[in-house]
Amino acid sequence: MIEDLPLFPLHAVLFPEGRLPLRIFEQRYLGMVKTCLREEAPFGVCLIRQGKEVGAPATPEDVGCLARLANWDMPQLGVLQVVARGSQRFRILERCVQADGLARARVETIGADTDAAVPDSYRACVSLLEHLIERQASLFERPYRLDSASWVSARLAEILPVSLVAKQKMLELDDGVARLETLHRFLARHRPASGR
Repeated sequence: MIEDLPLFPLHAVLFPEGRLPLRIFEQRYLGMVKTCLREEAPFGVCLIRQGKEVGAPATPEDVGCLARLANWDMPQLGVLQVVARGSQRFRILERCVQADGLARARVETIGADTDAAVPDSYRACVSLLEHLIERQASLFERPYRLDSASWVSARLAEILPVSLVAKQKMLELDDGVARLETLHRFLARHRPASGR
């Protein structure tokens, strides 16, 4: 249980062990990041259910992912570029919005996925991820756990052009193999036609 977690609602879904680059310029989030850096504390990343990233406070989905700041840079005054790393899923129990528009919540953490080795029938997912890592290693955090259904499915869910609603549903799944099965079906439907 975390009694007072600052929330960062986004049009993005962060998974445990995932990597999320952020460009921060709104005062409420600059203050949040400074506090998180000073206290080495996490913040919560949630998909926006209703509203926008900028301006009035958005309504987040109930399940999100704790994020910790991996590194940061300030290329220009008033703009922070940070990389957040996903750690653990959580569920919002209670939420309030401060006067400055920053949402805070009381949350319960959700245990890790049920994990397993990647079944042979889904080895194509591992091959695709290996190919993506070879081409753009900077998008992925080490260590690479290519034998883990949870890790492989989370990385593919983050990077494939799946709808945000589908990504959120996959974040909420408690079973790495079930998430991998969903992605395998998605890839099978979107496989380019061959032999032309």
